[in-house]
Amino acid sequence: MEEEFFFESNEDAQRSVERYEEMLRNQDQYFFDAGAFEYIVDFYIEKNDPVKALQVVDFAISQHPYATVFLIKQAHLYILTNNHEKAFIALQKAELLEPSEPDIYLLRGNIFQNTERFDEALENYEKALGLAESTDEILLQMAYVYQSMSDYESAITYIKLSLEQNMENQDGLYELAFCYDVLDKQEESIKFYQQYIDTDPYSYAAWYNLGNSFHKLNLFEKAIDAYDYAILIKEDFSSAYFNKGNALVQLDKYEEAIDVYKQTFEYEQPNADTYCAIGECYEKLEKMDEARSYYKKSVKMDPKMADAWFGIGVTLNFEERYFESLHFYKKAIDLEAENPDFWFAMADAYYKLGQIDESIEAYEKVLEFNPLDIEAWLDFSTVLYEQGKLLEASETMAEAIKNNPEAAELYYRMVAYLFALGNHSDALGYLETALTTDPDKHYILFEYLPQLQDNSAILNVINRYIR
Repeated sequence: MEEEFFFESNEDAQRSVERYEEMLRNQDQYFFDAGAFEYIVDFYIEKNDPVKALQVVDFAISQHPYATVFLIKQAHLYILTNNHEKAFIALQKAELLEPSEPDIYLLRGNIFQNTERFDEALENYEKALGLAESTDEILLQMAYVYQSMSDYESAITYIKLSLEQNMENQDGLYELAFCYDVLDKQEESIKFYQQYIDTDPYSYAAWYNLGNSFHKLNLFEKAIDAYDYAILIKEDFSSAYFNKGNALVQLDKYEEAIDVYKQTFEYEQPNADTYCAIGECYEKLEKMDEARSYYKKSVKMDPKMADAWFGIGVTLNFEERYFESLHFYKKAIDLEAENPDFWFAMADAYYKLGQIDESIEAYEKVLEFNPLDIEAWLDFSTVLYEQGKLLEASETMAEAIKNNPEAAELYYRMVAYLFALGNHSDALGYLETALTTDPDKHYILFEYLPQLQDNSAILNVINRYIR
């Protein structure tokens, strides 16, 4: 019976819309009952035509001036068309007619939220809470306001209250994960999702978010288990496959990761991110032709995919096609001008091509964007040293140490440069600091300048620290 009724009411709805459009064509005035008007308004809202829907609402109000429902729909449509003043007036009229209608305060809260008047938004949501039968969506709206105020602790409280009302609310589960992430409280996040799963073991969203929290704590095996449960419950959950692939990559299981990434294609259209991720796996397996072919698919789908342009460059670099690689590194840098990894690769390619000035410029960029990259400081100073710029090499190392005072490698390299400059007493001072920081790495010094192995002053200092 129920289906038959649904079909009839659908037919009625369609007939109402046809009658309304016929009335407009005839420039006439027909009478519609309130139910028919609701159908017609909703029909235009679903067709994403708020202007026509507003016309219907105005006509409905003229025929049913005491029906609050139309004033509320009018306010909703004014909000959609960014006409907040008129929305406020409609809600005011509705409140005079029916002050206990929760949607009035919910919509008013929306306007205040959209205009960043957060205290007033919360005040109205509180009123709506007191009047509404079902409150999970209102609680979630309040959580969004607290997020906008950067009060993530309060947001978490309200999301949890919302989930207590409606455990099926996927949005709540994802928002909660976001808040825990911002507060960097992955352990708390894990605890919450585990408790949630005890109550609702078939929530794929909870398993998925649990996996993400494990992933952020570098607990990749546990993350994979959680993603597997999410996939078991929702076989077409492509995001879970993708993140499982990412976790496998972290465990250096590249072949498996490729298979899992490819599984996402069974459930959603291939996208640039997944193609790029597959390319990276092939690159790690040193299968450069396959890697390049996936990187190319990625940029074909999304020409703004900087990592994929970079990946093409890396595959060419691996094949010692340095000049060609530069073209692709530049494309990546055009899209992400402050990415130190891109500049580092560029600096290296220029160096291998013997274009030293360009290489030095690129190294300067790397270190401007990431002064904590010890490898880059060492490589940059090597380039300067090889050019006979000993003083510049030592000055660069001093700058490196200032940015990375814990890195023993830098002190050992400084010893080498100062010896080369003939500044032995300062060199021995740096050697002592290096040995205090990490005595086991003293071999670095001899790797760089083997002739220092015969230097009695250096050996004396080293023997004091190493027994």
